[in-house]
Parts: sequence; C-alpha cells; structure tokens
Amino acid sequence: MSDSAIASRLKEIGRVFADAAESGYAQSIAAAAQAIGDALARGNKLLIFGNGGSAADAQHICGELVVRFERDRRPLPAIALTCDASVLTACANDYAYTEVFARQIEALGVAGDVALGISTSGTSTNVIRGFKVAKSHGMVTILITGPGRSSNSCDLVLAAPGCNTARVQELHLATYHLICEILDARFS
Repeated sequence: MSDSAIASRLKEIGRVFADAAESGYAQSIAAAAQAIGDALARGNKLLIFGNGGSAADAQHICGELVVRFERDRRPLPAIALTCDASVLTACANDYAYTEVFARQIEALGVAGDVALGISTSGTSTNVIRGFKVAKSHGMVTILITGPGRSSNSCDLVLAAPGCNTARVQELHLATYHLICEILDARFS
C-alpha cells in the first residue's frame, strides 16, 4: 500500500469519526456510560460478551475497568464472558454455541446488572440469545453494533456509523475508551 493510499485510508477513518460526532452517537455513548455507572454505583456488575474481535474487545474493556484506565480508582466489577474456555466449550458441546453467553448470564447475572453485547453485524445469534436471558433476569441490556442495526431485546443500542466492518470496529474502540473515561471520572 502506498503512502498516499494510507493517507486516504486515514482520511476515511477521520470521516467516520466526524460522522459519529455529528450524529446522536455521542449521546448514546453518554447514555451507556450513565447506565453502566448507575449499575456499578448500586453494587451491580457489568457482563460483557461478543464473538471474534468483539470477544477480545470484551476482555479489553474488563481490563480497563477492573484494573485501571487513565486514573487510579477503585476496581469496577466487570466480567468478560469470553474468557473461560472450559465453560464456552462445554456449553457449545452439551447445548449449542447459541447458548454460550445465555448460560453464563443465567448463572452470573442478577437484576440491576448490565449485559453489554458487542456485535458488529448486530445479528450474532448467541449475543441476541444472551440479551433475551439478561432481560428475563431484569438486567439492563446494551448493544454496541454497526450502522443501521437495532435490537428489540436491548434497552440501548449504540449503532456506530461506518462504511465497513473495520471502520465500525475502529469507532467501537473509541467508544469503549470514552465509556471508560467517563467511568474513571465518576469513580475517581
């Protein structure tokens, strides 16, 4: 890839972020941070899940919250439902892969907790199934997804604008970091 092609790609990324700034996306980030912060302030926890790169993002967010982001503050209770290989593979084998998050939410989630699902497509069956179980347990549900996506099973949808999966995922990273920054300020 040439220098000019790289520069063009960087401009494309900048346009996606500018589109997000000019839409209601900032308000969605603030609402998600508020809902998560309110749950944590009540003594509840955050359960985060997704597939592939979104699974890695779930772990990344937990690291920022349980340990620290930019400020020293108390550890915040967040669990990535993507980390326990024994649970994931047993559930996929004994039930179905569609149940890997739902089963963990049923075991760990209580009313007032937040279920944060990440699905660039917004159609991941196991993420949607996890939300259904979370709602039945009285949990707050938040979906971080791509453009034009929504879910009837979620209290809040953060639909990142973008022209392709990579651009959406780049904006998702900024979204997580903004939520962590807001939580840092609230709990410092």
